[in-house]
Amino acid sequence: MTSSAQATGVSERSTAAAAPVAFAMSGGQVSLDGRRVLRGVDLTITAGEVVAVLGANGSGKSTLIRALLGLIPLSGGTTELYGVPPARFRDWWRVGYVPQRLSAGGGVPATVREVVASGRIARRGRLRRARPEDRAAVARALAAVDLTDRAGDPVGFLSGGQQQRVLIARALAGEPDTFVMDEPTAGVDATSQHQLAATLTGLVEEGRTVLLVTHELGPLAPLITRSIVLRDGVVAHDGRPAEDAACHPRPGHELEQPHAYDVSGGPMNPGTVR
Repeated sequence: MTSSAQATGVSERSTAAAAPVAFAMSGGQVSLDGRRVLRGVDLTITAGEVVAVLGANGSGKSTLIRALLGLIPLSGGTTELYGVPPARFRDWWRVGYVPQRLSAGGGVPATVREVVASGRIARRGRLRRARPEDRAAVARALAAVDLTDRAGDPVGFLSGGQQQRVLIARALAGEPDTFVMDEPTAGVDATSQHQLAATLTGLVEEGRTVLLVTHELGPLAPLITRSIVLRDGVVAHDGRPAEDAACHPRPGHELEQPHAYDVSGGPMNPGTVR
């Protein structure tokens, strides 16, 4: 091996070694309503990866995501975001979360623009007024999901698929390092799925980390660098995308209970999580 090749190899290894860990879980256990949902999960996700969490209904996919974010407590083990336990993590601008469903929360009806703009709060603070760069980020996010013309409409007037696009725009507006998406294509038509894939392609090219739960990869498949398959709360596969991920709905196969996200930007009561 030539000296230049050796130098290149050392450089590549150094870059890989220097990549921060976005999520880490060691011996993760979660029990809900007396049932063990996660049973000793060990997992590390490095910045820049595009990871799909797959598995049958009730396998613990959404529970894993929410435990990684600290939205539900562990009954055993540990988890960290960028090296910090969720309870002490303060750099929430680094993580954009797209839950399964948007909830109006019983308050004053929020417009599409207001919900998307709430994605900037972690960056600017709740008490600071929107800056030109905040408004520009919101405009870009709305355009990315093709909702610019609905920006002034109450989110309650939108279809389920459109509301899902609002949540995606909300995460985009925050310009985070990492995107965590729980069933981002559920209830979204084929055109919107391809639009999401194009948007994520640009983010991946910028080096962003993507962690998503899905039943069907569809147009997102070419982006996935790693798949994690859960079965009965344990990791059955972790590596190259598995061909037999068992992630496609079967007759009578129902989606996991959707998890709501308040229009204020805060997670709702987890309730029953699977």
